[in-house]
Amino acid sequence: MTGFDSADVYTDPDLLDDPYPYYEYMRMQCPVRREPQHGTYVVTGFEESVAVLSDSGTFSSCVSMPGPFAGFPEVPDGVDDVSEVIERFRAATTMGQHLISLDPPEHTAHRGLLMRLITPKRLKENEEFMWRLADRQIDEFIARSECEFLRDFATPFTVLVITDLLGVPDEDRVTFRKRLDHNSAGGGGDPGAIMRDSLAFLYDKFVEYVEERRRSPRDDVLTGLAAATFPDGTVPEPEHVAHIAAFLFAAGGDTTSRLITASLQMLAEDRGLQQLLRDERARTPNFIEEVLRVEGVVKSDHRLTRVPTALAGVDIPAGRVVNVLLPAANRDPRRFEDPNRFVVDRPNARHHIGFGQGVHTCAGAPLARAEARVALERILDRMADIRISEQHHGPVGNRRYEYEPTFVLRGLSNLHVEFTPVG
Repeated sequence: MTGFDSADVYTDPDLLDDPYPYYEYMRMQCPVRREPQHGTYVVTGFEESVAVLSDSGTFSSCVSMPGPFAGFPEVPDGVDDVSEVIERFRAATTMGQHLISLDPPEHTAHRGLLMRLITPKRLKENEEFMWRLADRQIDEFIARSECEFLRDFATPFTVLVITDLLGVPDEDRVTFRKRLDHNSAGGGGDPGAIMRDSLAFLYDKFVEYVEERRRSPRDDVLTGLAAATFPDGTVPEPEHVAHIAAFLFAAGGDTTSRLITASLQMLAEDRGLQQLLRDERARTPNFIEEVLRVEGVVKSDHRLTRVPTALAGVDIPAGRVVNVLLPAANRDPRRFEDPNRFVVDRPNARHHIGFGQGVHTCAGAPLARAEARVALERILDRMADIRISEQHHGPVGNRRYEYEPTFVLRGLSNLHVEFTPVG
């Protein structure tokens, strides 16, 4: 008896620091298993996770973020189809009107709008901005030879990258950084309240931008945002455009800042790996993929069964919440050899599903990969001998790290590092 049978994957604080033994235990019992605390069907196998995420006809995304806490009406066994209930219920759920919670065909239209905004040309222009921004952020703290990385670099960097991508006016960017940098005051507060406040701010600003640019077009990115249409040519309401913009900030900014932070933690804990990436920059992209596989930043991606189905021999009635544990799938030994070991040159590292799978595969994945690569290359150029602060996190072998108390994201609350400035 390991105690994992009684562990609560959503609330157990013991699973915050190191959830991976729990994931492994659950997968060894069965890659699909109903947990008793909330009645969700936990998916820990790679193939099974891909099957769920790739089948939007059977598995609705309406509870993607809140999972069992969405308040979906109780459905008795034997019901054939809950699709009609899902459509009535969707608007009342957390993030229910956002891309992450939509199903086709509505999801197809809104994702098409997003992809018209994240074009290869715009991403190239945005990456040019990233190189300059990375240096500006490092300039703010390099003379101290130490920093709290999430607050001093990762969060402002990712927020400002998206403000540039969407063409937020220069005079508003300081306001965006202050309102969206949740770590600027040292963290704390209710994560749900922080998210709601951030989303309300973003809705108001982008509705204002879209309405103003439709009245008075300019030669700027926001005008292109305001003029973008759905793939069928119809013009979206300003609120729909605001939802897309807010989604980029809410989903892309926080997850990418956690990815960059996890990557630096990995390098600061392994001086040899740190030097390898300095000497051989071509390894950086695969390093980032392996970080995503071993320490992916999204923990849970939920679905709701529209109809009765079976997965890995387990029968699942209609109207049940399925919890796809992405980091567990990415450590499935049936897919990845020696899965708990970090291998910088792992040949199939990019086969992970850290960015999801199917119609909800992260549209911003190319942006996140570029942000992480640019950030790490400039950090390694300008900061030598990067090491974990023992004052804040303890000595090697007895580290003390704090992780965000959420079942949605896997991310450090802070990361204090020391280094020797270069040049």
